[in-house]
Amino acid sequence: MKFTKQDLLTMLIGLFLFASCKDSNTIGLDLDSEFEIKGVKMDTTTVTSKTLKDDPTSGVGLLRHPLGFLNDDTFGTSSASISMAVGIPGNTYYDFGTNPTIDSAVLVLPYSTQFYGDTTTSNFTIRVNQLTNDISKETSYLTSKDWPAETNVLGSYVGKVKPNTKFKVTDIVTGGPDTLKSVIPQIRIPLEKNYIQNNIINLDSITRSTANNFFKSFRGLKVSPTLTAGKGGIMFMDLYGTEGKLEIYYKKQNKTTVTEKDTVMVAFPIGRNSGPVTTTIAHNYIGDVKTQVEDNNPNSSYSVTYLQALAGLKNKISFPYLKNFLADLKKPEKGGTPNTRVIVNKAELVVDLSNGSDVLPFSASQRLALYRFDIAGQRANVPDNDNSIQGVYNGDPRALGNELLFGGYFDSVNRRYIFTITSYVQDLLDGKTEDYGTFLAPSSLTEFNISPSVTSASRSVINAYKKDALPADKRLRLNIYYTQIN
Repeated sequence: MKFTKQDLLTMLIGLFLFASCKDSNTIGLDLDSEFEIKGVKMDTTTVTSKTLKDDPTSGVGLLRHPLGFLNDDTFGTSSASISMAVGIPGNTYYDFGTNPTIDSAVLVLPYSTQFYGDTTTSNFTIRVNQLTNDISKETSYLTSKDWPAETNVLGSYVGKVKPNTKFKVTDIVTGGPDTLKSVIPQIRIPLEKNYIQNNIINLDSITRSTANNFFKSFRGLKVSPTLTAGKGGIMFMDLYGTEGKLEIYYKKQNKTTVTEKDTVMVAFPIGRNSGPVTTTIAHNYIGDVKTQVEDNNPNSSYSVTYLQALAGLKNKISFPYLKNFLADLKKPEKGGTPNTRVIVNKAELVVDLSNGSDVLPFSASQRLALYRFDIAGQRANVPDNDNSIQGVYNGDPRALGNELLFGGYFDSVNRRYIFTITSYVQDLLDGKTEDYGTFLAPSSLTEFNISPSVTSASRSVINAYKKDALPADKRLRLNIYYTQIN
């Protein structure tokens, strides 16, 4: 078939005319026409929400371990302690030399990121105790487990915490003058010298020959905080890497001069590669928060609901009238037929923060997670955030592939969170999936948490759904931009 120049010109003009046609149902979103969403907007779908206690989760293998105490006038109190095994240097026998005598011992806990609370006026007492049992032999490390410890306090730190402040410590140089060196922000807790002398230095060579033998004798340490002033805070300690340790400074006989002794420092490692490190979290709720978590009536309605990290509180949300919406569109008076379908062009879950709920030092969570239950009651990503993992999992081809596009980050200007859940809502409307449970919960800012977040300590108070709301009313809502096909 041949095209003349006139034929081509006619075809191009036709294409431009079709491209310039305006859909009368176009929703204005202040976007360029190239990106605007086509369809009818519906924002009156009922969205129910209920505050629930979140589940305990594993406290080992965390990117950062929570430690601290919070006193929140809205939520109540929250505390986090750390229990840890102490490894042996190089995972092998360490020789303390001839006639070793301890000079001092210091537990070093390096800070991580995402401190939550008040560092200005809060004072803490952080105590260290020996664990009663060998923590390495346990099979479960849930955050709800309180690890028993001996009553004798091995050491304590009293004062403010400074998670962003570096400082200098003395660096022991064998055979030369000691020097000062700068160290990363950390808590340094002096430990009782005689205890370390008797329970580490004086141990026989067999007990210190392997990590397992050492764990049996020196069962590990528990670090527990209390609040002595202020609203408190939850700090996070970096025990994922190699900076956590028990530093032992001691004197041993010089190899060449019997009358002289050398001062030596040895670091017994603390971290995921040296033995179990886990966290214990406890919440004591008050007021309306306590009322909601103890309310077993599924028909109860509240104007706000509560979200809290540290495996604290989540919200179960649902869209009970979503299928009724489709059935309504099939009615003849709505212009529908029994075969009417809905194409969801975009669906957004909008979560508005309750006014006045984030007074410092308790700022709103910087990020929320949205996930669902599968048919087995296991946590799973919604299709829009079900991204593939190379070589492990194919994911959902409709996944947005970008966490920013999926959403959940706090918009400090509009004071809200928005999730894009277009594919999830389409599947619910089409009956391709059942809503076995959809949930909102706080997430760490730097990593998306589908399991209960314990690497963040933030919380949010959000507005619930409001029937017959005005356009300007702040509320939990589902915006659906759709096209009706008969």
